[in-house]
Amino acid sequence: MNHPMQLDHATLAIIGLGYVGLPLAVEFGRHRPVIGFDINSERIAELQSGQDHTLECSHDELQAAKQLRFSSRLDDLKEARIFIVTVPTPVGQANRPLFTPLVKASETVGKVLKAGDVVIYESTVYPGATEEICVPVLEKLSGLKFNQDFFCGYSPERINPGDKEHRLPSIKKVTSGSTPEAAEAVDQLYRQIIVAGTHKASSIKVAEAAKVIENIQRDINIALMNELSLIFHKLDIDTHEVLSASGTKWNFLPFRPGLVGGHCIGVDPYYLTYKAQQVGYHPEVILAGRRINDSMGSHVADKTVKLMLSKGHAPTDSRVLILGLSFKENCPDVRNTKVIDIVNTLRSYHTEVDIYDPWIDIDEARREYDIECIKEIPAAGQYNAIVIAVAHRQFIELGETGIRSFGAPDSVVFDVKGILPMGTADGRL
Repeated sequence: MNHPMQLDHATLAIIGLGYVGLPLAVEFGRHRPVIGFDINSERIAELQSGQDHTLECSHDELQAAKQLRFSSRLDDLKEARIFIVTVPTPVGQANRPLFTPLVKASETVGKVLKAGDVVIYESTVYPGATEEICVPVLEKLSGLKFNQDFFCGYSPERINPGDKEHRLPSIKKVTSGSTPEAAEAVDQLYRQIIVAGTHKASSIKVAEAAKVIENIQRDINIALMNELSLIFHKLDIDTHEVLSASGTKWNFLPFRPGLVGGHCIGVDPYYLTYKAQQVGYHPEVILAGRRINDSMGSHVADKTVKLMLSKGHAPTDSRVLILGLSFKENCPDVRNTKVIDIVNTLRSYHTEVDIYDPWIDIDEARREYDIECIKEIPAAGQYNAIVIAVAHRQFIELGETGIRSFGAPDSVVFDVKGILPMGTADGRL
């Protein structure tokens, strides 16, 4: 049996240059030769020009990665000896995992895989997926034998889009490998760039499970807050006021109600529940949390309409402004945003809806959701209701006066994110 090759100076390839792959390529590119690979030639051209539309890496950071080069050509991958796969793992109909990006990336790597190479996956999956789904593809395309000719590792990503405080080097990294020697080699590789240190898991399965439950834990806790919010609305109690009181206890967890979208927390739980059902267990708590969180967009819209009616605004004759479309604050990513549920529910009342988000790419929003967002900050006095859907810093800076200025007389303000002082909005979660 061969041992995994020495990884100290070998060329490394990052497969997929999104929110996860690009920061990884940039950090490694400061220390060693790196090929940043993506099948999207437009993305490659953008990065070669020193720009990153995801805003995860600045022009200066891209320039500082002196040993990083970008490519969409398969031939350029042949010189790499280490491959890190960072492609998305979305869900499809009925929330079933879609492994197509992962399989395609594995096929790409398999075509250039050589004896002694190491393939590391960072994409979120269920426990066992790396060895059940990816390894057979690598073996088939390369003709090589797993754990004899090549080796695998798994090191789950922990990127938090839009977060400029918790960056890749300052977040502790879980690592693992398909053999003890591979695990050690993978761990040492990441120690080159991770200042916060690493945690070497005993197996790839453990590392996969650790990642998927990180997001499930957040999902369930937010679902609990959302359910409490639904109850407290019926009791005419302000949820945030209750949480402020409860938060005075030292061990009370500071979660808040809200919309749960994006490509992690709103998606990852379905990977574990899919696998659980395959092995004969029907998960109840996890799926209940998902149902609650998936219902909150329509709940916000329904509450907004009721508040409008209470002030004499008929939905069919009203205009509503949605502030924010991205899935989280200070981030341009609109994938799997739950704000779209607010928009669609309001439109089901035949209400005219405008969406303003200074962070997003309007063309991307059109492609993703077939909606037109307004380009400029709205004029004053136009709207019967304003929904603060995302806590972008621009909206926080506007404050209550600035936000209410968009409204007509007796307009409604619904503050989904709780950014306004208590008692100043007409409604909030």
